[in-house]
Amino acid sequence: MFCPVITLAQQLIKRPSLSPNDEGCQQLIIDRLKAIGFTVEEMNFGDTLNFWAWRGSNNINAPTLAFAGHTDVVPVGDESHWSQPPFEPTIRDGFLYGRGAADMKGSLAAMVVAAERFVTVNPYHHGRLAFLITSDEEASAVNGTVKVVEALRARQERVDYCLVGEPSSNERVGDVVKNGRRGSITANLTIHGTQGHVAYPHLADNPVHRAAPFIHELVSTEWDRGNEFFPATSMQIANIHAGTGSNNVIPADLFIQFNFRYSTELTDEQIKQKVQAMLDRYQLRYTLEWNLSGKPFLTPRGKLVDAVTYAIESYASITPQLLTNGGTSDGRFIAQMGTQVVELGPVNSTIHKVNECVKAADLQLLSRMYQKIMEQLLV
Repeated sequence: MFCPVITLAQQLIKRPSLSPNDEGCQQLIIDRLKAIGFTVEEMNFGDTLNFWAWRGSNNINAPTLAFAGHTDVVPVGDESHWSQPPFEPTIRDGFLYGRGAADMKGSLAAMVVAAERFVTVNPYHHGRLAFLITSDEEASAVNGTVKVVEALRARQERVDYCLVGEPSSNERVGDVVKNGRRGSITANLTIHGTQGHVAYPHLADNPVHRAAPFIHELVSTEWDRGNEFFPATSMQIANIHAGTGSNNVIPADLFIQFNFRYSTELTDEQIKQKVQAMLDRYQLRYTLEWNLSGKPFLTPRGKLVDAVTYAIESYASITPQLLTNGGTSDGRFIAQMGTQVVELGPVNSTIHKVNECVKAADLQLLSRMYQKIMEQLLV
């Protein structure tokens, strides 16, 4: 039986859009949106394709509901481990297989078909219905949504509500909605010493030995205890390296890379100050560079959360958990506009894995939920 959501998802999966390449995915979506009256503005930066599309009121201050997502996917890994070629969408036992099925071409298909159905029934809906789509969410994310948001803010465009189609669900579609995300900041730290012969330590300065007390404090510190919306801030050392590879050389430098996933109990500036105070307390010679990937954001209960909850209860007969755990998403950029942002998408158990898949029926259910959210906010 023909199903518009599954057909479009298959068409998108067939395109090997390894980040930041789009491989024609956006054009496919653009053509569908233009056919139902959307104005489409391509906003490409560097190697990344993006577009902003809207229909409805021509007033940029009209209440706007945007659906956001990405057409790029992560590498497939060893193709020999897949049960079918990763870019040949396959339906087996009720599941749609292929890279991007869950993250997030299935959601994109559900969004577009939901918009088509909504516009057919409500051609003169209130406010604006919009799409913000990028081809660089999975990689560097420097020329994607963040740049589109900068452009929209520069011309004072308003986005009141945004639904990001990231795979938020754990076991059933709609059992989890992400109504916020932790911040993420990474430190690239080099502790400087003096290289020398291991037999003559008095003529050298071992940065590993020097840094050991600092590392212990870094690992054992309780940064905060979280709050009712966020788990406690976590710090993890991701990479550490020293030495020349020889067993008789004291290294000149020690490199440590560590990342904080932090709650609204802390700011990035407070984290920086606390780490630098530690380093200075141990009288270390160091070079420190910080990379802020995104600040934490939270969307409390309000019109968007209520609309999403109602849609899920209507079609899945469950009340979603509102959670902020997990990684980051492009929602962190959109939230900087003062936008209410949530994430609702399919089950995330196979994302980035070999044999990524999603229940075909789940995508149809998700599309109905998206349509219901449009009706709640724009009718």
